[in-house]
Amino acid sequence: MSARRRAAVVVLAVPLLLSACGGDSSAESSPDLAKVTYLTSFNTFGRDAYAYVAAEKGFFEEAGFDVEIKPGTGSGDVMKLIAGGQADYGVADFSAVAVALANQDLPLTSVGMIHQQSLAALVTLEGTGISEPADLAGKTIADQAGSTVTVLFPAYAKAAGFDGSGVKFVPSAPPSLPQLLASGKVDAVGQFVVGKGLIEAAAKDREAVFLPYSDVLPDLYGNTLLTTTETAESNPEQVQKFSAALLKGLQYSIENPDETGEILAAAQPTQDAAVAAGEVKLMAPYVTGEDGAAIGAIDEARVQGVIDELTKGGAITKDVTPADLVSFDLTPPAEP
Repeated sequence: MSARRRAAVVVLAVPLLLSACGGDSSAESSPDLAKVTYLTSFNTFGRDAYAYVAAEKGFFEEAGFDVEIKPGTGSGDVMKLIAGGQADYGVADFSAVAVALANQDLPLTSVGMIHQQSLAALVTLEGTGISEPADLAGKTIADQAGSTVTVLFPAYAKAAGFDGSGVKFVPSAPPSLPQLLASGKVDAVGQFVVGKGLIEAAAKDREAVFLPYSDVLPDLYGNTLLTTTETAESNPEQVQKFSAALLKGLQYSIENPDETGEILAAAQPTQDAAVAAGEVKLMAPYVTGEDGAAIGAIDEARVQGVIDELTKGGAITKDVTPADLVSFDLTPPAEP
Protein backbone atom coordinates (compact mmCIF):
# COMPACT_ATOMS: atom_id res chain seq x y z
CA MET A 1 0.00 0.00 0.00
CA SER A 2 1.57 3.32 -1.01
CA ALA A 3 2.29 5.96 1.60
CA ARG A 4 0.52 8.62 -0.44
CA ARG A 5 -2.65 6.53 -0.50
CA ARG A 6 -2.54 6.02 3.25
CA ALA A 7 -2.03 9.70 3.81
CA ALA A 8 -4.82 10.81 1.51
CA VAL A 9 -7.22 13.29 3.04
CA VAL A 10 -10.65 13.27 1.50
CA VAL A 11 -13.17 16.00 2.14
CA LEU A 12 -16.53 14.80 0.90
CA ALA A 13 -19.91 16.42 0.95
CA VAL A 14 -21.79 13.57 -0.64
CA PRO A 15 -25.10 12.82 1.04
CA LEU A 16 -25.98 9.22 1.57
CA LEU A 17 -28.83 9.18 -0.90
CA LEU A 18 -29.31 5.46 -0.65
CA SER A 19 -32.73 3.99 -0.13
CA ALA A 20 -33.34 1.97 2.97
CA CYS A 21 -35.26 -0.41 0.75
CA GLY A 22 -31.88 -1.97 0.02
CA GLY A 23 -32.68 -3.76 3.23
CA ASP A 24 -30.90 -5.55 6.01
CA SER A 25 -29.76 -9.00 5.07
CA SER A 26 -31.33 -10.37 8.24
CA ALA A 27 -34.33 -9.18 10.21
CA GLU A 28 -32.98 -10.33 13.56
CA SER A 29 -29.22 -10.28 13.61
CA SER A 30 -27.02 -11.82 16.25
CA PRO A 31 -25.13 -9.36 18.45
CA ASP A 32 -22.02 -11.44 17.74
CA LEU A 33 -22.09 -10.56 14.05
CA ALA A 34 -20.07 -7.64 12.70
CA LYS A 35 -22.37 -5.06 11.13
CA VAL A 36 -21.19 -3.81 7.76
CA THR A 37 -22.79 -1.84 4.93
CA TYR A 38 -22.33 -2.96 1.34
CA LEU A 39 -23.17 -0.97 -1.81
CA THR A 40 -24.15 -2.63 -5.07
CA SER A 41 -22.63 -1.21 -8.23
CA PHE A 42 -25.89 0.24 -9.53
CA ASN A 43 -29.40 -0.27 -8.21
CA THR A 44 -30.62 -3.83 -7.56
CA PHE A 45 -30.53 -5.41 -11.01
CA GLY A 46 -29.68 -9.05 -11.67
CA ARG A 47 -26.03 -8.18 -12.25
CA ASP A 48 -25.76 -7.34 -8.52
CA ALA A 49 -27.99 -10.15 -7.25
CA TYR A 50 -25.07 -12.21 -5.92
CA ALA A 51 -24.95 -10.05 -2.78
CA TYR A 52 -28.55 -10.96 -2.00
CA VAL A 53 -27.68 -14.60 -2.69
CA ALA A 54 -24.81 -14.41 -0.18
CA ALA A 55 -27.26 -13.03 2.37
CA GLU A 56 -30.11 -15.47 1.65
CA LYS A 57 -27.85 -18.54 1.60
CA GLY A 58 -26.24 -17.56 4.90
CA PHE A 59 -22.75 -17.03 3.49
CA PHE A 60 -22.40 -13.64 5.20
CA GLU A 61 -23.67 -14.94 8.52
CA GLU A 62 -21.37 -17.97 8.38
CA ALA A 63 -18.46 -15.57 7.89
CA GLY A 64 -19.53 -13.52 10.92
CA PHE A 65 -21.33 -10.60 9.27
CA ASP A 66 -24.65 -8.85 9.49
CA VAL A 67 -24.68 -7.11 6.11
CA GLU A 68 -26.91 -4.22 5.13
CA ILE A 69 -27.13 -4.20 1.35
CA LYS A 70 -27.88 -0.82 -0.21
CA PRO A 71 -28.29 0.05 -3.90
CA GLY A 72 -25.37 1.99 -5.30
CA THR A 73 -25.77 4.72 -7.88
CA GLY A 74 -22.73 4.18 -10.07
CA SER A 75 -18.99 3.80 -9.64
CA GLY A 76 -18.27 7.43 -8.83
CA ASP A 77 -20.76 7.67 -5.99
CA VAL A 78 -19.86 4.23 -4.63
CA MET A 79 -16.22 5.30 -4.37
CA LYS A 80 -17.07 8.59 -2.67
CA LEU A 81 -19.37 6.98 -0.14
CA ILE A 82 -16.87 4.31 0.87
CA ALA A 83 -14.01 6.83 1.01
CA GLY A 84 -16.21 9.11 3.13
CA GLY A 85 -16.97 6.35 5.65
CA GLN A 86 -20.65 5.99 4.72
CA ALA A 87 -20.25 2.38 3.62
CA ASP A 88 -17.74 -0.36 4.43
CA TYR A 89 -17.61 -2.22 1.12
CA GLY A 90 -18.93 -1.71 -2.37
CA VAL A 91 -18.51 -2.53 -6.03
CA ALA A 92 -17.31 -0.21 -8.81
CA ASP A 93 -15.85 -0.56 -12.28
CA PHE A 94 -12.12 -1.18 -12.00
CA SER A 95 -11.16 1.20 -14.81
CA ALA A 96 -13.16 3.97 -13.18
CA VAL A 97 -11.44 3.10 -9.89
CA ALA A 98 -8.00 3.24 -11.52
CA VAL A 99 -8.72 6.67 -13.00
CA ALA A 100 -10.13 8.02 -9.72
CA LEU A 101 -7.35 6.69 -7.52
CA ALA A 102 -4.65 7.90 -9.89
CA ASN A 103 -6.07 11.38 -10.42
CA GLN A 104 -7.91 12.10 -7.15
CA ASP A 105 -5.89 10.07 -4.63
CA LEU A 106 -8.89 8.53 -2.89
CA PRO A 107 -8.05 6.23 0.09
CA LEU A 108 -9.52 3.09 -1.49
CA THR A 109 -8.21 -0.30 -2.53
CA SER A 110 -9.48 -3.26 -4.54
CA VAL A 111 -9.58 -6.60 -2.73
CA GLY A 112 -11.35 -8.91 -5.20
CA MET A 113 -12.43 -8.82 -8.84
CA ILE A 114 -16.07 -9.45 -9.72
CA HIS A 115 -15.63 -9.51 -13.50
CA GLN A 116 -12.47 -10.70 -15.22
CA GLN A 117 -13.51 -8.74 -18.31
CA SER A 118 -15.26 -5.41 -18.66
CA LEU A 119 -19.04 -5.42 -19.14
CA ALA A 120 -18.94 -1.91 -20.62
CA ALA A 121 -20.47 -1.54 -24.06
CA LEU A 122 -22.19 0.78 -26.48
CA VAL A 123 -25.58 -0.40 -27.70
CA THR A 124 -27.71 0.60 -30.64
CA LEU A 125 -30.65 -0.95 -32.47
CA GLU A 126 -30.84 -2.90 -35.69
CA GLY A 127 -31.47 -0.68 -38.67
CA THR A 128 -29.40 2.27 -37.46
CA GLY A 129 -26.45 1.45 -39.69
CA ILE A 130 -24.15 0.82 -36.73
CA SER A 131 -22.71 -2.67 -36.67
CA GLU A 132 -19.03 -2.10 -35.86
CA PRO A 133 -17.03 0.47 -33.88
CA ALA A 134 -16.06 2.57 -36.91
CA ASP A 135 -19.74 3.22 -37.59
CA LEU A 136 -19.89 5.31 -34.40
CA ALA A 137 -17.85 8.14 -35.94
CA GLY A 138 -19.85 11.36 -35.82
CA LYS A 139 -22.77 9.79 -33.96
CA THR A 140 -24.59 10.90 -30.81
CA ILE A 141 -24.40 8.74 -27.69
CA ALA A 142 -26.37 9.16 -24.47
CA ASP A 143 -24.90 8.07 -21.16
CA GLN A 144 -24.57 9.10 -17.53
CA ALA A 145 -21.99 11.85 -17.11
CA GLY A 146 -18.70 10.39 -15.89
CA SER A 147 -19.80 6.81 -16.49
CA THR A 148 -17.35 4.01 -17.20
CA VAL A 149 -18.43 3.88 -20.84
CA THR A 150 -17.81 7.61 -21.25
CA VAL A 151 -14.47 7.62 -19.42
CA LEU A 152 -13.16 4.67 -21.42
CA PHE A 153 -14.46 5.84 -24.81
CA PRO A 154 -11.23 7.56 -25.99
CA ALA A 155 -9.24 4.39 -25.25
CA TYR A 156 -11.95 2.28 -26.92
CA ALA A 157 -11.99 4.42 -30.07
CA LYS A 158 -8.20 4.37 -30.31
CA ALA A 159 -8.02 0.59 -29.84
CA ALA A 160 -10.83 0.08 -32.37
CA GLY A 161 -9.02 2.25 -34.93
CA PHE A 162 -11.48 5.07 -35.54
CA ASP A 163 -11.58 8.80 -34.83
CA GLY A 164 -13.83 9.31 -31.81
CA SER A 165 -13.35 13.08 -31.60
CA GLY A 166 -16.54 13.76 -33.54
CA VAL A 167 -18.73 11.61 -31.32
CA LYS A 168 -21.10 13.67 -29.17
CA PHE A 169 -21.97 12.40 -25.69
CA VAL A 170 -25.27 13.59 -24.26
CA PRO A 171 -25.36 13.43 -20.42
CA SER A 172 -28.49 11.50 -19.49
CA ALA A 173 -29.95 9.77 -16.43
CA PRO A 174 -29.46 5.98 -16.60
CA PRO A 175 -33.21 5.14 -16.36
CA SER A 176 -33.88 7.25 -19.47
CA LEU A 177 -31.29 5.57 -21.70
CA PRO A 178 -33.40 2.71 -23.12
CA GLN A 179 -36.22 5.06 -24.12
CA LEU A 180 -33.85 7.64 -25.61
CA LEU A 181 -32.48 4.93 -27.86
CA ALA A 182 -35.87 3.42 -28.68
CA SER A 183 -37.27 6.83 -29.64
CA GLY A 184 -34.38 7.55 -32.00
CA LYS A 185 -33.26 10.68 -30.14
CA VAL A 186 -29.71 9.30 -29.98
CA ASP A 187 -27.79 6.82 -32.11
CA ALA A 188 -26.47 4.72 -29.23
CA VAL A 189 -26.31 4.59 -25.45
CA GLY A 190 -23.81 3.41 -22.88
CA GLN A 191 -24.79 0.12 -21.28
CA PHE A 192 -23.40 -3.03 -19.74
CA VAL A 193 -23.64 -6.13 -21.92
CA VAL A 194 -26.09 -7.65 -19.44
CA GLY A 195 -28.61 -4.88 -20.19
CA LYS A 196 -29.93 -6.54 -23.36
CA GLY A 197 -33.33 -7.27 -21.80
CA LEU A 198 -33.80 -3.68 -20.63
CA ILE A 199 -32.98 -2.23 -24.05
CA GLU A 200 -35.11 -4.63 -26.05
CA ALA A 201 -38.07 -4.21 -23.69
CA ALA A 202 -38.04 -0.48 -24.45
CA ALA A 203 -37.46 -1.01 -28.17
CA LYS A 204 -40.34 -3.51 -28.46
CA ASP A 205 -39.76 -5.51 -31.64
CA ARG A 206 -36.25 -4.23 -32.49
CA GLU A 207 -33.09 -6.15 -31.68
CA ALA A 208 -30.29 -4.57 -29.67
CA VAL A 209 -26.83 -4.44 -31.24
CA PHE A 210 -24.01 -4.43 -28.70
CA LEU A 211 -20.45 -3.25 -29.22
CA PRO A 212 -18.62 -4.56 -26.13
CA TYR A 213 -15.49 -2.73 -25.08
CA SER A 214 -13.92 -6.10 -24.27
CA ASP A 215 -13.83 -6.91 -28.00
CA VAL A 216 -11.02 -4.40 -28.51
CA LEU A 217 -9.82 -3.96 -24.92
CA PRO A 218 -9.78 -7.58 -23.69
CA ASP A 219 -7.49 -6.95 -20.73
CA LEU A 220 -9.79 -4.45 -19.02
CA TYR A 221 -11.38 -5.75 -15.84
CA GLY A 222 -15.03 -5.15 -14.94
CA ASN A 223 -16.37 -4.47 -11.45
CA THR A 224 -14.14 -4.82 -8.41
CA LEU A 225 -14.77 -5.06 -4.67
CA LEU A 226 -13.59 -1.99 -2.77
CA THR A 227 -12.91 -1.02 0.81
CA THR A 228 -10.83 1.72 2.40
CA THR A 229 -7.08 1.39 2.68
CA GLU A 230 -7.47 1.88 6.44
CA THR A 231 -9.77 -1.12 6.72
CA ALA A 232 -7.48 -3.24 4.54
CA GLU A 233 -4.49 -2.39 6.71
CA SER A 234 -6.10 -2.47 10.15
CA ASN A 235 -8.46 -5.41 9.68
CA PRO A 236 -7.21 -7.64 6.85
CA GLU A 237 -8.85 -10.76 8.31
CA GLN A 238 -12.28 -9.11 8.13
CA VAL A 239 -11.66 -8.02 4.57
CA GLN A 240 -10.71 -11.51 3.44
CA LYS A 241 -13.69 -13.09 5.20
CA PHE A 242 -16.14 -10.61 3.72
CA SER A 243 -14.65 -10.96 0.25
CA ALA A 244 -14.78 -14.76 0.45
CA ALA A 245 -18.45 -14.72 1.50
CA LEU A 246 -19.43 -12.28 -1.27
CA LEU A 247 -17.51 -14.22 -3.92
CA LYS A 248 -19.14 -17.43 -2.70
CA GLY A 249 -22.46 -15.76 -3.42
CA LEU A 250 -21.17 -14.74 -6.86
CA GLN A 251 -20.15 -18.29 -7.71
CA TYR A 252 -23.48 -19.70 -6.50
CA SER A 253 -25.28 -17.04 -8.50
CA ILE A 254 -23.72 -17.82 -11.87
CA GLU A 255 -24.17 -21.54 -11.25
CA ASN A 256 -27.83 -21.08 -10.32
CA PRO A 257 -29.14 -18.10 -12.32
CA ASP A 258 -32.85 -18.95 -12.13
CA GLU A 259 -32.77 -19.37 -8.36
CA THR A 260 -30.75 -16.16 -8.15
CA GLY A 261 -33.49 -14.30 -10.00
CA GLU A 262 -36.06 -15.61 -7.54
CA ILE A 263 -33.91 -14.64 -4.55
CA LEU A 264 -33.50 -11.11 -5.89
CA ALA A 265 -37.21 -10.72 -6.62
CA ALA A 266 -38.06 -11.86 -3.10
CA ALA A 267 -35.65 -9.31 -1.60
CA GLN A 268 -36.50 -6.57 -4.11
CA PRO A 269 -40.11 -6.99 -5.32
CA THR A 270 -39.69 -4.36 -8.05
CA GLN A 271 -37.29 -6.67 -9.88
CA ASP A 272 -38.47 -9.32 -12.33
CA ALA A 273 -37.03 -12.77 -11.55
CA ALA A 274 -36.77 -13.83 -15.20
CA VAL A 275 -35.08 -10.60 -16.29
CA ALA A 276 -32.64 -10.86 -13.37
CA ALA A 277 -31.83 -14.46 -14.24
CA GLY A 278 -31.19 -13.42 -17.83
CA GLU A 279 -28.68 -10.82 -16.68
CA VAL A 280 -26.88 -13.36 -14.53
CA LYS A 281 -26.63 -15.78 -17.46
CA LEU A 282 -25.17 -13.06 -19.69
CA MET A 283 -22.75 -12.03 -16.94
CA ALA A 284 -21.42 -15.52 -16.17
CA PRO A 285 -18.69 -15.68 -18.87
CA TYR A 286 -17.29 -12.36 -17.67
CA VAL A 287 -16.87 -13.59 -14.09
CA THR A 288 -14.16 -16.09 -15.00
CA GLY A 289 -13.05 -14.56 -18.29
CA GLU A 290 -11.68 -16.34 -21.33
CA ASP A 291 -8.79 -17.90 -19.40
CA GLY A 292 -11.01 -19.39 -16.69
CA ALA A 293 -9.42 -17.37 -13.89
CA ALA A 294 -10.33 -18.05 -10.28
CA ILE A 295 -13.34 -16.03 -9.16
CA GLY A 296 -12.14 -12.81 -7.55
CA ALA A 297 -8.49 -13.11 -8.62
CA ILE A 298 -6.54 -10.03 -9.71
CA ASP A 299 -3.38 -10.34 -11.83
CA GLU A 300 -0.72 -7.68 -11.21
CA ALA A 301 0.56 -7.73 -14.79
CA ARG A 302 -2.97 -7.20 -16.11
CA VAL A 303 -3.47 -4.30 -13.72
CA GLN A 304 -0.33 -2.70 -15.11
CA GLY A 305 -1.76 -3.26 -18.58
CA VAL A 306 -4.96 -1.48 -17.59
CA ILE A 307 -2.92 1.45 -16.25
CA ASP A 308 -0.93 1.60 -19.49
CA GLU A 309 -4.08 1.50 -21.65
CA LEU A 310 -5.84 4.21 -19.66
CA THR A 311 -2.71 6.36 -19.68
CA LYS A 312 -2.41 6.07 -23.46
CA GLY A 313 -6.06 7.02 -23.80
CA GLY A 314 -5.52 10.09 -21.62
CA ALA A 315 -7.82 8.96 -18.78
CA ILE A 316 -4.91 8.60 -16.31
CA THR A 317 -2.66 11.64 -16.11
CA LYS A 318 -0.47 10.83 -13.09
CA ASP A 319 1.98 8.08 -12.19
CA VAL A 320 0.30 5.10 -10.53
CA THR A 321 1.36 1.53 -9.82
CA PRO A 322 -0.70 -1.67 -9.42
CA ALA A 323 -0.03 -1.60 -5.66
CA ASP A 324 -1.68 1.83 -5.50
CA LEU A 325 -4.91 0.26 -6.75
CA VAL A 326 -4.99 -3.27 -5.33
CA SER A 327 -4.18 -4.95 -1.99
CA PHE A 328 -2.73 -8.03 -3.65
CA ASP A 329 -2.02 -9.73 -0.32
CA LEU A 330 -5.77 -9.79 0.37
CA THR A 331 -7.04 -10.96 -3.03
CA PRO A 332 -8.08 -14.58 -3.74
CA PRO A 333 -5.47 -16.98 -5.18
CA ALA A 334 -4.94 -16.75 -8.93
CA GLU A 335 -5.57 -20.44 -9.55
CA PRO A 336 -9.18 -21.75 -9.55
